[in-house]
Amino acid sequence: MSFPFPPGTDEDTPFFVISVAAQLSGLHAQTLRSYDRMGLVSPGRTSGGGRRYSMRDIVLLREVQRLSQEEGVNLAGIKRIIDLEHQVDALRSRVNELTQELAQALAAADSAAAAVHASYRRDLVPVRQETALVVWKPKPRK
Repeated sequence: MSFPFPPGTDEDTPFFVISVAAQLSGLHAQTLRSYDRMGLVSPGRTSGGGRRYSMRDIVLLREVQRLSQEEGVNLAGIKRIIDLEHQVDALRSRVNELTQELAQALAAADSAAAAVHASYRRDLVPVRQETALVVWKPKPRK
């Protein structure tokens, strides 16, 4: 669903009241309240306690309905699926953070190695390397 967001808002900004969210998701308002109590879809709240749904919440409500109606998944299973998807998203985010940190560390190591190489003296003379066999014979003791 394409929706022009007002300036300073995005798909996570809660601004739909429950009746509009119910209409957009194709569900009854009471169903939305039940999903909120179960922790399936937790909308934002106003200072007075009213529910405010974001576009992300609407998309999630539609996915809950699809899983229930088309796939035959019960609500406990849907909650588990949603929790696992959140966990996967968090892990992906952490992997991205660690990848960026690793790239920075590698760049810093390369820079440090380049600085060490740049500090080498250029007036070193190569030495011929030879292999020789030396036989040692101790002097007899008197």
